Amino acid sequence: MKQAPRLALLTIFLGLVAGCSTTTRQAPVVERPATQAHTRPAPARVEEAPKQDERGMYTVRKGDTLLRIALDFGQNYRDLVAWNNLANPDDIKVGQVLRVNPVERATAAVTTQPVPMPPSAGSVPRKTEPRADKKPYSETAVADARKDAAPAGARTDAVTPAPTSAAGNASVAAGSTSAPGDEKLSWMWPSDGRIIATFDEGRNKGIDIAGKMGQQVVAAGAGKVMYAGSGIRGYGNLVIVKHSNSLLSAYAHNRKIVVKEGDNVAKGQMIAEMGDSDADLVKLHFEIRQQGKPVDPTRFLPGR
Repeated sequence: MKQAPRLALLTIFLGLVAGCSTTTRQAPVVERPATQAHTRPAPARVEEAPKQDERGMYTVRKGDTLLRIALDFGQNYRDLVAWNNLANPDDIKVGQVLRVNPVERATAAVTTQPVPMPPSAGSVPRKTEPRADKKPYSETAVADARKDAAPAGARTDAVTPAPTSAAGNASVAAGSTSAPGDEKLSWMWPSDGRIIATFDEGRNKGIDIAGKMGQQVVAAGAGKVMYAGSGIRGYGNLVIVKHSNSLLSAYAHNRKIVVKEGDNVAKGQMIAEMGDSDADLVKLHFEIRQQGKPVDPTRFLPGR
């Protein structure tokens, strides 16, 4: 009879030991999710700053086309083909260096101004009192001064001062440019309609003018058609007119182009029909570029 309690206690003890070992074997294992080790955000990609190319040259970057490069530098893409001896204008590669200005123009741009030399020891000017016979500025005073300074027998009528007037001294009237060599250019609006997007060099390189499908688009100034086609992404059917060595205008998103490359166009001549090619609505995107750089067209266009 005494063995019964012992057996009972032994049975209870063995049960407890078995329970503990079972609990230990069945303890849940928490696995770390595979993605938990990568919760740290990846570092942002830093775009490389464009490399500074030597004057007159450009290094092709990803996404460039020859037409786009020509537009950005205010050149005819055919000139770029000739300057770089390109067999296929569509086959340019990232890292390729292209000439985007003619050789003579690039050379002229880097000429330096002469540095004035200090006077020699024997030619230091002496300080003198103001002349009592000085006259106020006038055309007559300028002419008299030239006569006094001219050597005996020399002609003094070789250079005649241009007549001045209040209008000549005034700022250039609206509708014309003030850039050297471009003073004779006059401008008009390329189409009727309200402006729905203004110039913003970072976002909009020109202005957008709303209108109707098929509405006339005219040349804003006299010039020569430098490009007519749809080869520049984002511009749709595009016309580019070159007005001078430094100024060109661009007319984008047309439905139809009615001029061809090489045509001379007059100010106000129809060059296209307004449309929505490569655009989300019917509009004319109009740009003026000076030395290839986009400028605010409203600086050139007359008020309305």
